[in-house]
Amino acid sequence: MKYKLHIASACLLALFASDVTLVQSQTLYPASSAVKPVTFAACDQAAAPPAVAQALQLVCAKGKIEPSASVRQAIIVCFLGGFVKADDAKHPEVWFARYLRDRYGPTVRVLIFGNREEQKAIRELSRVVEPDAHKVSPQPAIILYGHSWGGSQILTFARDLGREGIPVSLTIQIDSVHKLGQDGHTVPGNVAKAVNFYQTHGLTPGETHIVPADPARTTILGNFRMTYDHREINCDNYKWLSRVFNKPHHQIENDPRIWDLIAKLIDSELSLTKN
Repeated sequence: MKYKLHIASACLLALFASDVTLVQSQTLYPASSAVKPVTFAACDQAAAPPAVAQALQLVCAKGKIEPSASVRQAIIVCFLGGFVKADDAKHPEVWFARYLRDRYGPTVRVLIFGNREEQKAIRELSRVVEPDAHKVSPQPAIILYGHSWGGSQILTFARDLGREGIPVSLTIQIDSVHKLGQDGHTVPGNVAKAVNFYQTHGLTPGETHIVPADPARTTILGNFRMTYDHREINCDNYKWLSRVFNKPHHQIENDPRIWDLIAKLIDSELSLTKN
């Protein structure tokens, strides 16, 4: 069964009209852009590897949230791909988490885990989120994002949160790769919205089509195919072997338009009145 874009998601994606081009089969063709970054600790180009600095050049052009802005309290969790550790500064996912902390301040808590650290992540969330508490009082929004095995892991993590009666506001999968024993295809019913960015080349092409376990409870914002046939992305943060045999998988990870879209999705989800 094929799922069309929900009207609400179409309105949300209209926010991105000036940044990307949507074509048939929901393929995204990012365009190049040069933007002067804002001074954030996470946007220090002298500290970040050049490929990472380029990956975050668009999100670093955004300012901090003003004190008068209305920002929803949230917990944002990142699961990293492969065997990447939470403090590995060679990956834009890690620097993006730092950027989120800079941008939102104490209103939003941002956590990073390896894709094998789910139990640790569960323990961290259980300290601040009570099961089923959302039924009687507002709880922080939970947003999950991940690349590669981390993309598959966020659905497993969301599923386990659902068993504890904890809802998830948004999941964001970036070239999600199947991990043995996991279902990175079906979004569990406790997730309100989900989006999937993927590419189809290299040794580890991404999951092409996520679907809701319960369409009445989950909106799929879209499955968006990214192409790099005519656009070069710096992947010098990876060793030559990865760049030769699996470059597209890392191009999507280092694509500045991907991170800009994700930042806008998070901004929208947290109901910003100013930015």
